[in-house]
Amino acid sequence: MLDGIDWQILTLLQQDARLSFAEIGRQVKLSPPSVTERIRQMEEMGIILGYRATVNPKAIGLKLRVLIDLTTTPNQYPAIIQFMQACESIRSAHHVTGSASFRIEVLINSVQTLEVLVGQLSQFGHTATSLVLSSPVEKTIVNNPQM
Repeated sequence: MLDGIDWQILTLLQQDARLSFAEIGRQVKLSPPSVTERIRQMEEMGIILGYRATVNPKAIGLKLRVLIDLTTTPNQYPAIIQFMQACESIRSAHHVTGSASFRIEVLINSVQTLEVLVGQLSQFGHTATSLVLSSPVEKTIVNNPQM
């Protein structure tokens, strides 16, 4: 179970994973070795999964964000999941309730490339595609559920 200091450390790392343990310690009022141990424990518990750079998709040519609802049958799930895992344009895929089976988020460079991907997904079932116009709320920090 995480305590308040663990949550402070997690929040700081989510805001800037490049912070030194000394700086984190200064902000949470712990020694760097104590911070190191707490972070190591959270890594071992599977709470901290890794450290990554946040990339601006538009800056590298991925101008379109698309949501695709895929409606398919359960016997297709293994094949579609394998396809989605291998497809680099697919950023995330969620097995959902409602009329669709999966909600798929795609980052892609052109409508032509999207057309190819939708054609590939259509072999698994019915697709409904929505182009994201803007994302006014996009949170990346996981907060303490007790607060």
